[in-house]
Amino acid sequence: MSRPRLVIVGAGIVGCALADELTERGWTDVTVLEQGPLFAAGGSSSHAPGLVFQTNPSKTMTEFAAYTVRKYTELGEHCFRQVGGLEVATTPERRHDLHRKHGWAESWGVEARLLDTAECLELWPSLDPGKVLGGFHVPGDGLAAAVACGQTQAERAMERGARFLPGHTVVGVEQRGGRVTGVAVASGGEYRTIPADVVVCAAGFWGPSIGKMAGLSVPLLPLAHQYAKSGPLKLGEEGPILRHQDRDLYFRRHGDRIGIGSYAHRPMPVTQDEIGSRSTTMPSVQAFTEEDFDPAWRDAVELLPVLAESKYEDGINGIFSFTPDGFPLIGEAPHLDGFWLAEAVWVTHSAGVARALAEVLVDGHSRIDLHECELNRFEQVQLSPAFVEERGRQNFVEVYDIIHPLQPMESPRPLRTSPFHPRQRELGAFFLEGAGWERPHWFEANVPLLEDLVRRRREEYAEVPEESRSAAVEPVLGAAQRDEWASRYWSPIAAAESYATRESVALYDMTPLKRLEVSGPGAAAFLQRMTTNNVDKKPGSVTYTLLLDVKGGIRSDLTVARLDEDTFQVGANGNLDLDWLSGHAPGGVRVRDLTPGTCCVGVWGPRARELVQGLTDMDLSHKGFRYFGCKSGYVGQVPVLALRVSYVGELGWELYTTADMGLKLWDTLWAPGLAVAAGRAAFNSLRLEKGYRLWGVDMTTEHNPYEAGLAFAVKDDKDFVGRDALTKDVSRKLVPLLCTEVVLGKEPVKHAGRTVGHVTSAAYGHTVQRPIAYAWLPIDLTEPGTHVDISYFGRRVPAVVAAEPLYDPGMEKIRR
Repeated sequence: MSRPRLVIVGAGIVGCALADELTERGWTDVTVLEQGPLFAAGGSSSHAPGLVFQTNPSKTMTEFAAYTVRKYTELGEHCFRQVGGLEVATTPERRHDLHRKHGWAESWGVEARLLDTAECLELWPSLDPGKVLGGFHVPGDGLAAAVACGQTQAERAMERGARFLPGHTVVGVEQRGGRVTGVAVASGGEYRTIPADVVVCAAGFWGPSIGKMAGLSVPLLPLAHQYAKSGPLKLGEEGPILRHQDRDLYFRRHGDRIGIGSYAHRPMPVTQDEIGSRSTTMPSVQAFTEEDFDPAWRDAVELLPVLAESKYEDGINGIFSFTPDGFPLIGEAPHLDGFWLAEAVWVTHSAGVARALAEVLVDGHSRIDLHECELNRFEQVQLSPAFVEERGRQNFVEVYDIIHPLQPMESPRPLRTSPFHPRQRELGAFFLEGAGWERPHWFEANVPLLEDLVRRRREEYAEVPEESRSAAVEPVLGAAQRDEWASRYWSPIAAAESYATRESVALYDMTPLKRLEVSGPGAAAFLQRMTTNNVDKKPGSVTYTLLLDVKGGIRSDLTVARLDEDTFQVGANGNLDLDWLSGHAPGGVRVRDLTPGTCCVGVWGPRARELVQGLTDMDLSHKGFRYFGCKSGYVGQVPVLALRVSYVGELGWELYTTADMGLKLWDTLWAPGLAVAAGRAAFNSLRLEKGYRLWGVDMTTEHNPYEAGLAFAVKDDKDFVGRDALTKDVSRKLVPLLCTEVVLGKEPVKHAGRTVGHVTSAAYGHTVQRPIAYAWLPIDLTEPGTHVDISYFGRRVPAVVAAEPLYDPGMEKIRR
């Protein structure tokens, strides 16, 4: 079997790790280009302090780090010293958050424990006992010697046939017919082209410059970060690497000195033109600015009083990379086949990212879900230099902050708004942000509905004592089942909006959901091949279906509406679906993003037909407009495409129109006075009651349809991508849990004291009047009635497996 000619740009730790992983898999025609010397080449790897902390809110990032620890440990002590990791809390808020972090470690399989003050002092005797309230200890964390790790992996790759060429500066990316053909380099005053079938850019903070040569915008911001060492000190045995996140500091030992890294200073972005212009010893190291580090030094001395015996020295401002969302950039350029990126990767995740990309290149898929890291996840608006810089700066500032899972970025906002936005503001919408979109989560205008809901509930219990009457209101609102954390970015108004949806009719802004048009003579055959369900139905049909990868993992879930013989509207999850379908579309099939020029309102509830029928020329009777059907018509003067689908489990339609008619559509639906506006908080509660999955949260490429409870969306009698890899024999399932308390997601689920799974989505179910959490559990624990526990900030939250759906199992409401 022939192997492709592969060129890696950059011999930092990522490029070296990738060369090792690829050659181990038999791809030995690998050339690694480095503009600097080998192996302290001058990039971030050359100055990196090498701290590897594994635990992360992202399962993917944790698994990257865990593999990095395993691999570098096997390389030897000159590459990795497993001294452990310790995070200390000096505030009650941080101590509380360490319990959350411990939950992540349990969920993702990382050995960890929480420590009291005395136990922290045993590991770091230099700590001020009056400052430390407790800690979080991971014995498997440690120190990676980045240059040695790179060199050792490079030597292994060279033994298998790889070439490493120092002093070779990339000056161009050659291409022909939309495919990469080679890399133009300058070396020793001479220019030549190195042919390549595949090029991987692992150039670190030079990535945007290399990407530009390939016609690609790389959303990466180089930022300088301060690191200094103390003078010689009398210290005992080496302890674990240490983080003092309350002051944006970390520490490690250098023999008899302590290294101190700080994120507490102002963001210091560095443009591509500036790299090297203010350097001292190498391009990645800029002159140290003492005025920025002095406050950090004072904070360091406060935590470690022994530092007062010395003064900091050998300080650097070292450059490394940030992206708008803090995740790496892994994947193939959308418009240049064969040009790949492995960028914005820190030493912590280097081996894990390299393995994942090698698996994708060689096998066509990674064992680890990569959707958070895929290059093409960003919308076009998120690629602007101004956006990349502003979000990169903010990510630097918040790198050690305690972040709530719903907490949005502060700026730039608003960036993307639906045509309904002016009316939503008038109704007092509380907005959060997703993919740049302003998304209302509840509306202050619905406070009277909330008051009416409470009044009605109290009247139902008019004959009971006052304390019982007050207690009867709580299950409706769900407020009593929320702690302070679960009450953030939430309002009891969501209860009123949920009830309004179940009892009357509500309008939901669905504009932020990605909409694609797939058209052309081969569109039906193409979608049949790409998706699991039968979409080759008559025009006017809507089909729920899945996109799988080649190993049968769920890449996405879609709704596919057939508008005519050769035109389909696809409801997708994001830009990755556009990239996947566009990348596989044959000649004659066009995949087009409709989202910016269109909008959508979900009209859902038992009175939805009553509201819309009086405004439209379409027959909305159950017989005239069947469930999972679609029609074009008018609502008032507004041309719409109507899909009879519902993500809240009630009768209703999604109504699509062009952006210029969106406000008119909203006002037309609002005029009769029947509807209320409802937000994402109510939506999430209602969809969990109905058991509707959220891709990227409840299921990813690491799960197949049978495990995820989506077997109904798979037609075995047709051929589709991933079909041959599917198996109906499952060892785990996604199931609903009814809990005693609202949790946030990602918490470990335990049975008989053992961690057996983790929570995906969670919310309060206002209709079932119970907190709901969906979780992945072993098959033997998925029978309804099975009792488990959720570990929530270290507290035991009892839960029981329930049968799904929790609401309207007979589908009577949605099909009326």
